[in-house]
Parts: sequence; C-alpha cells; structure tokens
Amino acid sequence: MFVRTMLAMSLSCIIAGTAFAAATSEQPLNPKVITDVAVQDPIDPLAADSASSASTQITSQEQQDLNKASQTLNDLQKSEDQTADVGAAPAAAPKTAPKVSAGSASAAKASWTLDGLNNAQWYEDIGKGQFPVYARAHVMLNNAHASPGAIDGSSGKNTLKAIASFQQMNGLKPTGTLTKETWDALIAKQGSKPAFIEYTITDADLKGPYAASIPRDYALQAKMKGLYYTRVTEMLGEKFHMDEDFLKKINPKATFSKAGEKIIVANIRNEVPEDIHLIVAHKGAKQLYLFNSRNQMIGSFPATIGSSDTPSPTGTYKVTGVAPNPWYSYSPSNFVQGKNTKPLSLPPGPNGPVGNIWIGLSKKSFGIHGTPNPSAISKTASHGCIRLTNWDANDLGKKVKSGVTVKFLE
Repeated sequence: MFVRTMLAMSLSCIIAGTAFAAATSEQPLNPKVITDVAVQDPIDPLAADSASSASTQITSQEQQDLNKASQTLNDLQKSEDQTADVGAAPAAAPKTAPKVSAGSASAAKASWTLDGLNNAQWYEDIGKGQFPVYARAHVMLNNAHASPGAIDGSSGKNTLKAIASFQQMNGLKPTGTLTKETWDALIAKQGSKPAFIEYTITDADLKGPYAASIPRDYALQAKMKGLYYTRVTEMLGEKFHMDEDFLKKINPKATFSKAGEKIIVANIRNEVPEDIHLIVAHKGAKQLYLFNSRNQMIGSFPATIGSSDTPSPTGTYKVTGVAPNPWYSYSPSNFVQGKNTKPLSLPPGPNGPVGNIWIGLSKKSFGIHGTPNPSAISKTASHGCIRLTNWDANDLGKKVKSGVTVKFLE
C-alpha cells in the first residue's frame, strides 16, 4: 500500500500533485510515456494506511524535544553577529590574491589554483567578497554537515548561517563569524583531506542525457522525455555541490567538452548523519536544522521556506515517505502557470519544479524537495514547501525515516 501510495503522492505547495517513479536519483531517468488522456489528480496519500492519524501524532516526549530544539535555535539566532561581513560574490573572480593587511603573508599567497585553494589560510579582517579562504571554508563546512548551499567562495548569508551552525554543533560561541578558533576547528574536522581535488571528465559525464533547454511553459515541459541537465557544467556543479559560475571561474581554461580533461572541483561529502530524530524548518533563518535523539544539532541546510503570499504551514508534522525522481502533476485548480488550464504531467529530472527528490510530510501537499536553481536557495521565495539544493535534499532523503518529526518555527 505504501509503494502504491507514494507512486500517487499529491503536492500543491508549488504544484498540483506529483506521482513518483521508483528509480533512484543516481540512475539514468527512463520516464514512462504519457498519453493524451487528461491527467487525473492523484489520490490523497494521507488517507492511506501508511500515513494514518496514529503515525502522525506527536508524543509528549517528542514535544519536549522539539521545545528544547526550538529554544536552542532561538538562542542561536540571537547570538549570531548580524553585522558580520557578508556579501555577494563579485562579477568575476579576482585575477590576483585579495588585498589584505600587511604582515599576512599566507593570505597574500592565496590564489585560485588547486594549491592556492587547498593552502588558503585564515587571516584577520577577511571582509566581504569572494576569496580562496571562504572557498576552503565552504568545503570544510559542507563536510562537517553545516551546508553553505552552493559552494562559491563568497561571504554571503548562507556562509554566516553555516558557520553559526558549525559553531553550535562543536561547542563554540555561535556568532556566524569566521574566527581563528572556528577555522582551527574546521581544519581539525577536515583532517588531511584536501578541500579541492583534480577531477577527470569522463565519457559518461559528456553523454548525459542532456536537454537542449528547459522551456518555462509547463505544457512544453510535459512533452519532454526528461527535465535533464542542459549542460555539462550544470551537472558537474551539482555533482560537486558548487555554484556553476564558480566552477567555471576556478577552471578558466577548461572546455568541459573533452573526456580526459582535468578540472578543479570541491572534495565534498555525500551523506548526512544517521540518527535524524527531529527536523526544524526555521522560517526566519531560512534554514533547515537536524537534531538527533539526544537533542543535539547534527546538521543544517540553507532553505527556501514559503513566502508572504504562499506561507509554509505552522505547527508540527511527520515525514510520511521519500520518493526519488518525482513526476510533477500540475493542476490549475491549485495555481495557473501561464495559459495552462488543463492538468499536466511533467517528467522527472533535476530541472523539474521539485528537483529530483520529494520528502513528503503529513501536512497534505507539503514536503521537502530539491530545486532546479540551487544557487538561489534561501535567497528567493517558495510556494510553501521547504526547498533545498538537489544535493542537500538527496542526502537528507537517503537517511531520513518515515515518522521523523518536522516542526516549522517562525
């Protein structure tokens, strides 16, 4: 019953409903053929036995744990230094090392080469912008389960939140500022593992499948075989948790079109901790936080959580299931996209409206999912659901279990 239910799960936070294919996100997509018959709204998964009312009840102990986690996060938000240097990346990567204070020899030697990135060192008053020290920090934060989102080497809000989460998880004062103490703790966690490595582009990387483009019109998307990546750099960016433009900037001579070509990429992890007991979606912080059964924060992700027009729900819910490579069932009864007044079924793919994974919640038609625009996470609005980068959503989906409690916190 659960499998059949998941195959027909409905969504309407940014969609009408979604029916899901059973293939894993790591396998090639083989979408089924859609006929000209009008797509019917799927059944309500909450009416099925797999998501019975008993399974979605919050126990008193879970409520106590959630209250403690909420207090932890409220304290975290209050302690963050909102005046810490944050800023958008410049239009182009600097051709020389960043200008730093006199006497900071190690910082002056930093560059965008493989050695420069791996040997970048902390220094006083780093400031706003895009520097090798932030790039190395991003990878180390990612590997310590404090995701900065798309790795781009810049000092944005996602960087501040990731640093604060890392500090909270490692017993440091959670200010969000990249202090020397924080840097040393990141280095200790990373160990001898380099932050960036050399990767050789393969025939499989070039083969795809790829789409020539992804049209905005859902009616045109519904006619496609799959909502695939549209270029090699887009695929490689997501594979290595990197902003696509940043990938190009640190590989200025790469063509990304030849098998055997070597490029610099982030040396990232692809898992989250096993013991996920609670998930808190913090609307104000635009972050998703993971807690274990001992009520310790064990992970965080930048997230896009609703908007003023289509807010996320309030309250506490349960995870009801996970489905990779979701089909996307559009229904104009929920919202109208363009001139589409009839239901449509869009094929799976990383460029689908919900990315390539769906984690369902016991709140009808709400869930946690991926996105076709990873670099915009936490910087734009969603239609009520919790949107993560595809890689963060996939990592979470591999470990989260049905029955895990999810709380929305203002």
